[in-house]
Amino acid sequence: MAPAREHAIGVDEGTTGVRAVVVRGDGAIAGLSYAEIGQRYPAPGWVEQDPSEIWAATRAVTSRALADAGIAPGDVAAIGVTNQRGSSVLFRAGEPTALGPVVTWQDQRTAARCEELSREGVFASPLLSSTKYAWLVEHHGQGEPRARLRCGTIDTWLLHCLSGGATQATDHSNASASGLYDWVGGGYDARALELLHLEPAWLPPIRDTSEIVGETAIEAIGARVPVASLSGDQQAAMYGLACLAAGDVKLSLGTSGMMTLNSGPGLSGAGPGTYPLILWSLDGARSFCLEGTTVTAGAAAQWLRDGLGIVQSLEELEPLARSVASSEGVWVVPAFQGLGTPYLDAAARAAIGGLSRAATRAHVARAVLEGVAWRCREVFDALVANAERPPSVLRVDGGAAGNLLLIEMLADALGIPIETPEMLDSAALGAALLAGRAVGLFRDADVAARWRPHRRVEPRLAPDARAERFARWQRIVAAVRDLGT
Repeated sequence: MAPAREHAIGVDEGTTGVRAVVVRGDGAIAGLSYAEIGQRYPAPGWVEQDPSEIWAATRAVTSRALADAGIAPGDVAAIGVTNQRGSSVLFRAGEPTALGPVVTWQDQRTAARCEELSREGVFASPLLSSTKYAWLVEHHGQGEPRARLRCGTIDTWLLHCLSGGATQATDHSNASASGLYDWVGGGYDARALELLHLEPAWLPPIRDTSEIVGETAIEAIGARVPVASLSGDQQAAMYGLACLAAGDVKLSLGTSGMMTLNSGPGLSGAGPGTYPLILWSLDGARSFCLEGTTVTAGAAAQWLRDGLGIVQSLEELEPLARSVASSEGVWVVPAFQGLGTPYLDAAARAAIGGLSRAATRAHVARAVLEGVAWRCREVFDALVANAERPPSVLRVDGGAAGNLLLIEMLADALGIPIETPEMLDSAALGAALLAGRAVGLFRDADVAARWRPHRRVEPRLAPDARAERFARWQRIVAAVRDLGT
């Protein structure tokens, strides 16, 4: 067994589950655990979760990951938390008691209020935290002493629970996705707070992404351990994938496809449908990033299973799609929940075309994967539209990155190599590395030097053929969007 206090834990609280990973001081993964968490849909467009379930699942996976690693809580040097951004909680200061549900990032209940704020010159989106905080205070904060109200995203909630109610904080990466961030000063936007009737004292202090922000209570995980990192999930994945230099880019292929470009110490010009965020704040210095979204990625594969019954499990998808040499003209635009970057067309809908009597379920399965790959190409082009130099490689993680055929299609669509890690959940790994960094276990240079892709896939499609196929894809998307108008 390694000496005590030479391990870090990363906790990744995602939309549908919580994962914990234990990382040794040499960067090797020592233990893993995962638990699903439920979602509730009390009204059309509403998506909620139970804060107590999230906390219970976090404790459970942390305990199991430690057991898997064969170490005790007292052997841990630091713990880091990364989270689904935008999901919001209201709770009481000083005690781990939530007031109302988690209103998740997907929730649309504040859409009308966001439109009102936009007309008043304040950027607001129902995907962000700002209007969710206001809704929670209005509907679940009444009757509570105003001085004891606290609002936060999931990182803040879990830190509050881990510390036994002693500490509230968030980091710049999460705060920049809140709709309340002051991009110049790095604090909260006073005008946005005023319009939303939010008091500054309700919000968590903004700290560095890699910094000791608190300490776990003994009853939380069994020992006092520094909580040494808070980060948004996409930013943590960037660190876990060692995308540390300006120009590095990664794609996380989960339910959606989230692509992030490291912009370095200054913001580069945003391409169509992309948006800026803080990548992280390290040693007091902020780095920036641009993000773009393929709204439906892995969810398109799930539709083949759950909606059409073409496969019984996602493991069947790749061999089925490989059973035909091409899609034989069949195409799928996977806009099941609209089109993200570069279109930002929430009204767009999915479509299948190019069918003939010769088309089979294998052709449809292959066309779905091709559609996801071409959508990612569109996001990539928007992200790098104003980059000084185009990225030479794309690092890809997430559950859908385990589909090698999809990775091959991505390489052909983008025309650059694709690298995937051994551990496909890079966010949990990044949270552990960022926490270990704060206590001296890891350095940025160590993380960069240790990066080794588990798989590297080179593009095989000739440039002329790539350009021809992409032009055809763009004509198809334009026609599908016209049909929806």
